[in-house]
Amino acid sequence: MKPTLLILAAGMASRYGSMKQVDGFGPNGETIIDYSIYDAIRAGFGKVSFIIREEFLDNFKGIFEPKLQGKIETDYVFQRFDLKPFGIDKTVERAKPWGTAHAVLAARNQVKEPFCVINADDFYGYDSFEKMAKFLTTEASGDTYSLVGYQIDKTLSDYGSVSRGVCKVNDAGDMVEINERTEVYFTAGGGVAYKENGEEHPLPNDTRVSMNFWGFTPEVFAQSEDMFKRFVDANEHNPKAEFFIPLVADELIKTGTASFKVIPTASKWFGVTYKEDKPIVQASISKLVADGVYPENLWS
Repeated sequence: MKPTLLILAAGMASRYGSMKQVDGFGPNGETIIDYSIYDAIRAGFGKVSFIIREEFLDNFKGIFEPKLQGKIETDYVFQRFDLKPFGIDKTVERAKPWGTAHAVLAARNQVKEPFCVINADDFYGYDSFEKMAKFLTTEASGDTYSLVGYQIDKTLSDYGSVSRGVCKVNDAGDMVEINERTEVYFTAGGGVAYKENGEEHPLPNDTRVSMNFWGFTPEVFAQSEDMFKRFVDANEHNPKAEFFIPLVADELIKTGTASFKVIPTASKWFGVTYKEDKPIVQASISKLVADGVYPENLWS
């Protein structure tokens, strides 16, 4: 069974200022998603599922259906505010959905095969998709999951702080802990640090971080649904609280329910958090095209 690529694309990109999921970065207006799907097809994925807000549907179909027809199966998952499908009989007013792990949980009735989860606005590189496809077809199980680990100093923006899932990895290559740091940045001296409760904490430049490239089987849905119920109970009066995938991973590890292999990659990661990142990403993609890594027109 071929694995599925699950793309997190329901965010509104408040710091970027527009819908960066469908912004053009390639020489012919290709989105970052286009490059991820192109690499996933080459690596052997059989389906791509877009996790979006329902009001994005026509826009996404118009952009992706014509070029993907006959190349890979497509599907759409809606991330909604309604909690009743999860057995939660309450209404919580929020400006944003409940976060990345809630987005994955929204796919529980549509994804029946091993799958990976990625961000719509991150460029991961073919090596990551190839290694993840191999893991999902040969090693993934209900107690063995994975994530692609990147070096933190190769993942930051020069234009502001970012969120990163900071991993602690044992000698066997398994993650033993992950902590979501919501304010990570380059220091004036070229080092890396994160801020918590107003205090600065340094991090080694080669620290492994998650860029939200995870490998799961459908068993994770049942494992995380109870966690989500508890999270809503604890945070129903905190409208900015988000149910992140690293929170799920950390609990699965600490309870001994599952382990996460950290897949090292030689791929260069880059992404767009701020408008100022766009020309850097465009230049990086242009170089990859010039070097022959990608064709000038992906889908022609």
